[in-house]
Amino acid sequence: MSDLLSGLAPWPAADFAEFGAIEVKKLGRIQTLVGSFLGRNWVAIPHVTHHDEADITDLEARRRTHNAAGGTKLTIVPLLVKALAEALAAFPQFNASLDPKAGTLVLKKYVHVGVAVDTPGGLLVPVLRDCDTKTVSEIAGEITALSEKARTKGLPMSDMAGGCITLTSLGHIGGTAFTPIVNAPEVAILGVTRARPVATPGADGAVVWREMLPLSLSYDHRVINGADAARFVRFIAERLADPDLVA
Repeated sequence: MSDLLSGLAPWPAADFAEFGAIEVKKLGRIQTLVGSFLGRNWVAIPHVTHHDEADITDLEARRRTHNAAGGTKLTIVPLLVKALAEALAAFPQFNASLDPKAGTLVLKKYVHVGVAVDTPGGLLVPVLRDCDTKTVSEIAGEITALSEKARTKGLPMSDMAGGCITLTSLGHIGGTAFTPIVNAPEVAILGVTRARPVATPGADGAVVWREMLPLSLSYDHRVINGADAARFVRFIAERLADPDLVA
């Protein structure tokens, strides 16, 4: 890491009190730890972010019908996790980790998906295991349990280790797109923002409103090429367009 930073100017020093009143607050332990990882990953990984959108109109109609019928309540997040699990099976180069020193790629035969959780202490990423073998209802139950644990008791490292890809969703807040930072040693991360109605042409020339979900995939360009990323995100978008994903 020191080699990557060599030759850069030193961090600027300033006495901010010269310009007005200030308050000095120490960063929390989790934020400090996460920040060190994100700084390393941003500097060490050549990031590219591919943006696309998924038509989730029919999926959302099926999801709302499912929720109204009772049982496990589904948000869009477990459906995204399931679509990601299927995408990893279809595109195994995304289910991998790079060892740059050895020049090797570790291809994983398991499918574990990390889901970023915003907690009072900072960002945590619990990992859902074997998502390819679970129903969306099972995934939803695990997300709820792990998210609650993360926000209240905290998570041990064992609950945050072994992820193959990470999902980070800001859809409950807003936004149209962003550039998430790859969670090394993974090679890609999918960011999602708020779905929005978009006017599209209908079959008879009339305007039809469709619910579109923005997708932002950041990837390690040492492992993933742009065309691969575009196909990967298109696969996810096509799965999200299928209401049968709700099962």
